Amino acid sequence: MEYVIEMLNIRKEFPGIVANDNITLQVKPGEIHALLGENGAGKSTLMSVLFGLYQPEAGEIKVRGKKVNIANPNVANGLGIGMVHQHFKLVHNFTVTENIILGQEPTERGRINIQKAANEIKELSKKYGLDVEPHAVIQDITVGMQQRVEILKMLYRNADILIFDEPTAALTPQEITELIEIMRRLVNEGKSIIVITHKLKEIKEAADRCTIIRRGKYIDTVDVENTSEEKLASLMVGREVSFIVKKDAAKPGKTVLKISDLVVNDSRGLKAVEGLNLEIREGEILGIAGVDGNGQTELLEAISGLRKVESGKIELLGNDITNMAIRNRTETGIGHIPQDRHKHGLVLDFRLAENLVLQTYYKEPYSKNGLLNDEEINNKADALIKEFDVRSGQGKDTVTRAMSGGNQQKAIIAREVDRSPKLLVAGQPTRGLDVGAIEFIHKKLIEERDKGRAVLMVSLELDEVMNVSDRIAVIFEGRIVGVVKASSATESELGLMMAGAAQDKGEGDI
Repeated sequence: MEYVIEMLNIRKEFPGIVANDNITLQVKPGEIHALLGENGAGKSTLMSVLFGLYQPEAGEIKVRGKKVNIANPNVANGLGIGMVHQHFKLVHNFTVTENIILGQEPTERGRINIQKAANEIKELSKKYGLDVEPHAVIQDITVGMQQRVEILKMLYRNADILIFDEPTAALTPQEITELIEIMRRLVNEGKSIIVITHKLKEIKEAADRCTIIRRGKYIDTVDVENTSEEKLASLMVGREVSFIVKKDAAKPGKTVLKISDLVVNDSRGLKAVEGLNLEIREGEILGIAGVDGNGQTELLEAISGLRKVESGKIELLGNDITNMAIRNRTETGIGHIPQDRHKHGLVLDFRLAENLVLQTYYKEPYSKNGLLNDEEINNKADALIKEFDVRSGQGKDTVTRAMSGGNQQKAIIAREVDRSPKLLVAGQPTRGLDVGAIEFIHKKLIEERDKGRAVLMVSLELDEVMNVSDRIAVIFEGRIVGVVKASSATESELGLMMAGAAQDKGEGDI
């Protein structure tokens, strides 16, 4: 058997768009096969066809050499195909075991035997080195652990063809390394894996072969070992992509944001930000580096008004905004790209056009005397969609929920950057974006800086923090333990500070 999966000449259409246009994908047994493409290239759609979520208009699918009709996910499960979706399908107030057995509950005399299932899950977890506690409640475990639960869900159903949709989008660097190890272990146990991604570094580390699609069309299948990151990037985007962020030296001006002795609690009432001090000036990008969970989220939410400040002070251009309402902060000059785009960035059931004016819909020309002006809203949306290359099936009329994660992110960035706020707070602005889009967003952030704006950027990608920032503030256990010049910072120096080993590092003046 040469291929465990063959998707031959697949065509899938949606209103106004051909998502998959005659695409062929062939996966060998026992390989990690990457499916690479830009945001909105049709990767998730193709895998949703394989998993039975969508029915193709044309083409055929063979599993282990036999032609099959995958009418729904239950058929896919029966064929040994499992899928971990980009946004996990977990019930947050259920335990790990309850989530894994959902729909396949083992019963004895009409009662569910939870303990029996928990013991099986413990054995599976041990076998694959997943280290998951069967009785833990989902809402109490990390995103990385939740992903392992999704993997166990597939293994519990005896899947041996595993699809991972953007598996590293919400993981820390440490969790990404662990996930790649888990994938290798699964392949060594006889599984075959398809990974949807646009992270070239991870493809080079994990994948054997890679199929590239661009704007819904098949481009090529290559051996990863013999193909450079630059070549993969140009196949994906159709042009040369620069991995180096080009920018002139910063020319910082007066202080825009000043944070003094800030204390903020997390959702459990524990101190997440503890006595934090920070300043950011006009004409500079200040990057915050740190291991996830050291207070970054709570800090950004306190600045943007999403979280209550326990004590301390936040000043924007000399105005005390510590307890100011969110809209007033926005009008004072804050733009916010939130870390959680679904929860805080978009109204998913609104049209794209409506989401693009969420910060300004109540002002002229978008409304007058309490009535919305659809023509002006649509004109603005068309302009932003074109400038930021936001792709969707029906353009401005697309329901935002139906867009790819990367294009949802581009929509938020378009809305916030277009207003050119005095302070742009960017929480992981390039999470889930492909290399072409990342290059574009970095350019936009630098343009804002060069207009004399202040940009505060939090990213878990250390490369991004080092390349885009002018100064880097390292956060550890809710405090800034040091501020250094980005131009002279080293990974090892920042790594030590991120681990709390090098405290009280002096301010890096520019």
